[in-house]
Amino acid sequence: MPPDSPDGGRQAVVYQIYPRSFADSNGDGIGDLAGIISRIDYLRQLGVDAVWLSPFYPSELADGGYDVADYRAVDPRIGTLGEFDRMSEGLHRAGIRLIVDIVPNHSSDQHPWFQEALASPRGSAARDRYIFRDGLGEHGELPPADWKGSFGGGAWTRVPDGQWYLHTFATEQPDWNWKNPEVHADFLKTLRFWADRGVDGFRIDVANALAKDLPEVLPSAAEMAEMPLDGRHPVIDRDEVQDIYAEWRQVFNEYDPPRTAVAEAWLDDPERRARYARPESLGQAFNFDLLQADFDADQFRRIVTANLEQQTMSGSSSTWVLSNHDVTRHATRYGLAPLNGRKVKQGTEWMLDGAPADQLDRDLGLRRARAATLFVLALPGSAYIYQGEELGLHEVTEIADDQRQDPVFLHGGRHAYDGLGRDGCRVPIPWRREGPSYGFGPSGAHLPQPSWFAGCSVEAEEGDEDSTLSMYRRALALRRDLESSETLSWREADGPVLIFERPGGWICVTNFGAETVGMPRGRLLVASEPLPRDDDGEPLLPPATTAWLRC
Repeated sequence: MPPDSPDGGRQAVVYQIYPRSFADSNGDGIGDLAGIISRIDYLRQLGVDAVWLSPFYPSELADGGYDVADYRAVDPRIGTLGEFDRMSEGLHRAGIRLIVDIVPNHSSDQHPWFQEALASPRGSAARDRYIFRDGLGEHGELPPADWKGSFGGGAWTRVPDGQWYLHTFATEQPDWNWKNPEVHADFLKTLRFWADRGVDGFRIDVANALAKDLPEVLPSAAEMAEMPLDGRHPVIDRDEVQDIYAEWRQVFNEYDPPRTAVAEAWLDDPERRARYARPESLGQAFNFDLLQADFDADQFRRIVTANLEQQTMSGSSSTWVLSNHDVTRHATRYGLAPLNGRKVKQGTEWMLDGAPADQLDRDLGLRRARAATLFVLALPGSAYIYQGEELGLHEVTEIADDQRQDPVFLHGGRHAYDGLGRDGCRVPIPWRREGPSYGFGPSGAHLPQPSWFAGCSVEAEEGDEDSTLSMYRRALALRRDLESSETLSWREADGPVLIFERPGGWICVTNFGAETVGMPRGRLLVASEPLPRDDDGEPLLPPATTAWLRC
């Protein structure tokens, strides 16, 4: 798909790079832009349409780079603006579009504006860019409300003159005040800064939390938990957040082709989520429903059907995600006991229990992950791939407590990825069978890599036609050739099997069950596992396997 295609985002395969853990060029243990540049040919051979770059901005790493100290610069540990430009040019030459992360709910406490706010008096213009409040109690010694931060502890922190500031996440991440016009103007400047440098689109972090309406007397945490998410909640998914994105859309449409955007908005109500995906808003919103599903035919069919209906509702394309930098890798999730309808992400309870190895069936998890991936890549819409999933990587649990970096682990957060935190999916990926960091860089890595990485390295998998990497490459090449209108039709199937047909005369069939089954007739295009044959020589579909067939 050409990088300048106006519809380039609707059915794109987007590869998420967590920069600090992708490729290290200088041996300091931290991935960098030069490392990404050195791997552009790998991305081209993989067959992705776009790269999404997680934050690469100057940061104290209180939250893995999502505490941004300067939105219009590159962290010196990761590279320079010149290297960013070379990376952008290299990706575009390879036919790959570039999406960058924007973090608009909060900044770093090291951001110049927050430092100015700390040095300024109560009621000053500098403090109004953030959310400051007087405390409760006789001397203001109590926080303005009993709210908890998502990464543990209270959501309000006191400054030396006695006032308190709001931080939805870590203490080092003060929330912006989006009622302040200076904040609006500065983010429009940031969007233009990166779009002018060739950025094709933006992934919007915590997109549903920017707008806030805080009354003089704040509700308690218990009261807020009971409030409906109907557009009037004090801090989550307020209707006026769409006014912000309408401004942004005007900026995106200044460019030819218009810049794209995708919202990270964890919302259960499909109608509320669809608002972010409208053409006059961000244009696309993540669908995380499969992240909360078992490897189960009924759940997958229900989720796909519902999200294709949402696509019609919003006018956007659907998005499909199985892994990212915030959740347990799906090869591991699918190797655990099923959720059976419980409303938590797979892997959560296992992580909270210390990730006991005897509860994980690694081989089964990988088979299911490969099958689920091939199912997702056959769907209409955009597919988002997280670095390393094309190697079949499991979650890394062999990390000592004193080596962990995630504030969720360090401060005892309350999100669904609690327990050991998110470091296990952020471990630098392996490129070679040997070396101090399995080819990630010339020396060690900032998070420890397990010995089993050798067999999952790019070097180990490239020469194996049955490897996960080979499967991804075949599927992505076929996907481009088979691309058609954004529809599908379900075929009836017996038992825990799903079959759907795409325009152009090809079908996807997935066996979610435990028994080998027969398949519809057709020419095999790709399968997630080698297929056995019956006595008549016809191919069969084993458990936890997906195949694409030309009818």
